[in-house]
Amino acid sequence: MRRIALALVGVLAVPLAAEAGLMDILESMKPAPPVRKEPQLPPLPPTPGRGKNWVGDRMPKKDMPILVLAGHADSQRMYGSGTPGRAVDIGGAAPMQAGMTDELYWNLRTAKAVVAEGQRQGLEITFYDPGVRTIRNGEDPRTNWSVGAEHAAKGGYVVEIHYDAYAPHGIGAGIIPAVAFGFSVMDEALAKEFGAYPYDYRGMLGAPRKGVSMLEIGMLEGALEAGLRDPSQREATLNQIAKRVVTALQEGLEQGQPLDMVCRMRGRVAADCS
Repeated sequence: MRRIALALVGVLAVPLAAEAGLMDILESMKPAPPVRKEPQLPPLPPTPGRGKNWVGDRMPKKDMPILVLAGHADSQRMYGSGTPGRAVDIGGAAPMQAGMTDELYWNLRTAKAVVAEGQRQGLEITFYDPGVRTIRNGEDPRTNWSVGAEHAAKGGYVVEIHYDAYAPHGIGAGIIPAVAFGFSVMDEALAKEFGAYPYDYRGMLGAPRKGVSMLEIGMLEGALEAGLRDPSQREATLNQIAKRVVTALQEGLEQGQPLDMVCRMRGRVAADCS
């Protein structure tokens, strides 16, 4: 009986061992999880920065995914909900949508327009909306910063769309660069198109500390605000802004690509591409 039992154990062990071996093989075929970088913040300058005091030289990797966020999408009805805009705050106009600041309304519309334009031009670009407009816990995984930080730590580029407050409270258009993983060529390209803030603006903001760049389109007043609010000009205004952003993003991406890839991105043959 003992010999029979041992034989049965041996027979049963063969398929179990084979199954274990198969599992090991399947496990080894799984793609390796993306490497997460750890933030390394630059030191603050001895005196607060004025104007552009940084150089973006960190090259984008090939096929780098771009994530676009709408500033203040998770912070309504709390501190940091965004500017109401001059038309509402000074002119007495009704907000574009009840329950949110006009800045968030335009941040959302602009972010979606940027992604739509980027996808039309072949970029690997997506939009994230937390969907919940008031998230008081800054560590909540649904917030812009949490999702953006995770994307940036895995090697992607993240830009959060904003409109600045009206004068005299606002400064105007410009990129506030992400600082967590070094200054990026992507931010350098956006700075060329929109202008730039110092990297230590307001003591180095929370989003840049997490790897999220902040793009101020302009102050929410005057011709810009009028163009957005006027139904007859709205789509043209949003499309113009989106094209400016996407063109800058493409220029940043091209700096990290071989010449043949740049040519394909431009829809040109190598002989005519420079």
